Amino acid sequence: MLRRVHSRCPHVWGYLGVQAQRAGLLLVHRQPPALTRPESKYHMLARHRQQWLLVSPVTAAPAGTRGVGMLVARIVRGLLKIRYLLIGGTLAGGYSIQKSYEDFKKGLPDVGWLHGILPSTEAVDAFRGNMIKFKDKFRDSFSAFEFDAKTKELYGDKMGEFREWFQQRLDDAIKASEAGRAPGDPGLLLLGPGHFQAEPGDDSSALGAAPAVALAFTRPQSTAEDTDKTKQENEALRQKLDALQRELAEVQLKYQRELERVERDNKELRKRLLLRATETVAHRKIKKSLIDMYSEVLDELSDYDSSYSTADHLPRVVVVGDQSSGKTSVLEMIARARIFPRGAGEMMTRAPVKVTLSEGPYHIAQFKDSSREFDLGSEADLKELRKEVELRMLNSVRGGKTVSQEVISMTVRGPGLPRMVLVDLPGVISTETVEMAADTRRAISTMSESHMANPNAIILCIQDGSIDAERSNVTELVSRMDPTGKRTIFVLTKVDLAEENLANPDRIRKILSGKLFPMKALGYFAVVTGRGNKDDSIDEIRNYEEQFFQKSKLFRSGVMSSAQCTTRNLSLAVSDRFWKMVRETVEQQADAFKATRFNLETEWKNNFPGQRELDRDELFEKARGEVLDEVVNLSMVSPKQWEEALNRKLWEKMATYVFEKVYLPAAQSGSAGTFNTTVDIKLKQWADDSLPRRCVQIGWETLEEEFKKFMSRSERRKDHEPLFDPVKHAAVEEALRDHDWEQRAVEQLRVIQLNTLEDRAVHDKRQWDAAVAFLEQSIKDKMQTTDEMLAEMAGPGLWERWLHWRSATPEHRRRAAVRAELERTLHADHDHPPQLGYDEIMAIRNNVKTSCGLEVDSELIRDTWRPVYRRFFLRRALARAYDCRKAFWLYHQAVSESECDCNDVVLFWRIQQMMRATANTLRQQIVNREARRLEKRVKEVLEDWSVDEEKKRSLLTGRRVSLAEELKRVRQVQERLEEFINALQNEK
Repeated sequence: MLRRVHSRCPHVWGYLGVQAQRAGLLLVHRQPPALTRPESKYHMLARHRQQWLLVSPVTAAPAGTRGVGMLVARIVRGLLKIRYLLIGGTLAGGYSIQKSYEDFKKGLPDVGWLHGILPSTEAVDAFRGNMIKFKDKFRDSFSAFEFDAKTKELYGDKMGEFREWFQQRLDDAIKASEAGRAPGDPGLLLLGPGHFQAEPGDDSSALGAAPAVALAFTRPQSTAEDTDKTKQENEALRQKLDALQRELAEVQLKYQRELERVERDNKELRKRLLLRATETVAHRKIKKSLIDMYSEVLDELSDYDSSYSTADHLPRVVVVGDQSSGKTSVLEMIARARIFPRGAGEMMTRAPVKVTLSEGPYHIAQFKDSSREFDLGSEADLKELRKEVELRMLNSVRGGKTVSQEVISMTVRGPGLPRMVLVDLPGVISTETVEMAADTRRAISTMSESHMANPNAIILCIQDGSIDAERSNVTELVSRMDPTGKRTIFVLTKVDLAEENLANPDRIRKILSGKLFPMKALGYFAVVTGRGNKDDSIDEIRNYEEQFFQKSKLFRSGVMSSAQCTTRNLSLAVSDRFWKMVRETVEQQADAFKATRFNLETEWKNNFPGQRELDRDELFEKARGEVLDEVVNLSMVSPKQWEEALNRKLWEKMATYVFEKVYLPAAQSGSAGTFNTTVDIKLKQWADDSLPRRCVQIGWETLEEEFKKFMSRSERRKDHEPLFDPVKHAAVEEALRDHDWEQRAVEQLRVIQLNTLEDRAVHDKRQWDAAVAFLEQSIKDKMQTTDEMLAEMAGPGLWERWLHWRSATPEHRRRAAVRAELERTLHADHDHPPQLGYDEIMAIRNNVKTSCGLEVDSELIRDTWRPVYRRFFLRRALARAYDCRKAFWLYHQAVSESECDCNDVVLFWRIQQMMRATANTLRQQIVNREARRLEKRVKEVLEDWSVDEEKKRSLLTGRRVSLAEELKRVRQVQERLEEFINALQNEK
């Protein structure tokens, strides 16, 4: 028994020896006889027996004396230990304090840059000495100064008081300078070191110091830095002003769209109420006036053909003239209201304005697309009307242009107004200013020519009578468009100014008789449209006009006839001519549209048989419904599908980071403790830094992918309409681009991920098997990527060379040879570190040169080493994963690392649990919040686009759409023309 204790537990044998000595015994170990031949330790123990004898000692110390000595020895040893502890603690504390002080000094900011700004001590001392010298010299000179007897007798007392006061102030200033001589004094910073330096003993420098100081403190200096700073501030303010102006314009446009939407809804509600009322009560149909019916026809034509091509030959009065010639004033005189905005020499008419004049009991104005009626007898309503006209003109101008071809349509009703339709065009200009677009002059001329090109349009040519006739631009334009003058009426404005300025009245006679300008006209009229005061009312201007012509020398001398004067005669003549042309041409236009309708219907039947004739608005509403159906389908996705999609997307995005930043650096550490420590640190940093935000981004991408999957599924259906695809894709892209994930979800996700990653205990066998399978599949995926990289480096193999006729390049051959040498190195040393040594690189270069005759450099070897070692490491990791399949019991029993090396399984289990918790959280956020917010945003986008005609035209294109639009417009125009013709015949 004692033999076994001695051989297996020597520390126990030593303890037994000590106890035996205390008891007065002696343990003796008898040595076996010497061996005759070398044998192993275990054969020696088997063949020879060891004998132990218990022998009484020769002498023994008394028990009492030995106990007291041991007690004293222990006390002395304890005191010595306390001394050593005190000395060691003092030394360690001193070193720790010194180290903390050094760290504190290193953490202080560098203030060396202040030495170049603050004055030196020598400069301050020199300035102080100069001040003292200046004080002494000034005091001596002041005391030595003598006044005459009379002055001294009168002002002696005052001068003495002043001397005492000045000396006291000077002493106080010197004391203050001595007290504040520390570097960094604000007063010294203004001057700098150069102002204080003086030669010793030079009194003139002392005297010159004071003026220098005074100038330095009193004269403001403007530096280049201040100027640049001021420029930057002004530029920033200008940018803010521009941004505010753009924002204001966007807000106005937004409110305008909202008002239009409300008006459209109001009109629809009124229509429904009228339809409901007609079911119960028979209402008398409201009879429209002829001019209103005709204006509606022109509005339909304006929507159908905004360029007024030859398809639209219906009569209208086109008002043209030079800028500031008074054409807008003529129109206002005919309408009997100041309805247009005014400017001093500026271009105010930027778009065509169609004004329909009609009789009515009240003097009101109304826009075509609005139900609001402006009372023209109220100055407040007139102001709002002019502001509305100006705003509509500005909104119609787009793309950096100055003028627009978009027609603004309005109706003016009032008692005694002539019935006709007038179109006010922008004034013709001869020179473009810097504030205008480069093509403004040509755009105005083209617009005027397109309106006057209508063979049935009445041209109202406005000429300013107060300027020379040779400066006119409009007369040449009108003579070119109507050379015979069969539809032109010439109007000379500002005749009152012409009578005052012209010395030869015969010139006006030539103008009104058509002998001055190279143009012909049906009639010539002279009018006065104002007295130079923009606040005058129409009635005041009309009275002034009548009084002028009654007293005019031109009228009395017979230069003009009474039928050629006043805007009243002008409006009657234009109205008569307008209705005459309408009666002559309207039936011909109706026949032309009937033929156009027949041709379009025939084209539709041949190209799109069996399909409904849906216009752009109807097609957009149908596409809108399909998009909203797909958004609603997001709620039909099951939680399991969401979590599977999120898990797949999460691992796809974070696999590279897990391998490159967490797993590989930790696995190369060499020990299990270092592996776990490295993993904990890196996972904590990851979760604190970028993991939550990246996961939220992945959730947003998953939502986008699932939404687009529904869209692609709908495209594979048999009833799919390809025409709607641009609308669907554009709406989805716009909504997803504007959709933002809620920021509070990031913080919630960070807490969940931190708590999940801190758990390192795999709870059951099922989770262990899932983690092992996850690890194996992840390693296999990485191995496949690495193999593809190595195959690309080494070039085509034998099979590819013969089957696909591919050959290896010299670069491929060098890499293949290096790869073979690296693999031999790894097979020879399975515990090779991740880096290659210098000797190994040189050996590989020599081996490649010897075996293959190829020269390779060190960089190529290192570049090839990375994927080769990666593949070798992944194979070993996969082998460990296979061994860990049945190691859960060992892991659960917490055995040593040598028997259960499965730390990488625990790492991937932690990541797998974190991904599941993240996917569950993101799924709840998507179902409860984000899908609904996305649906709301899609609805908002489609709602905005429903009133944006330009957007609908860009999304819904093709001959089918354009043909349906033309058919709809032609039918509407034809129906309204036939209704107007019937009413016109009944009136006859």
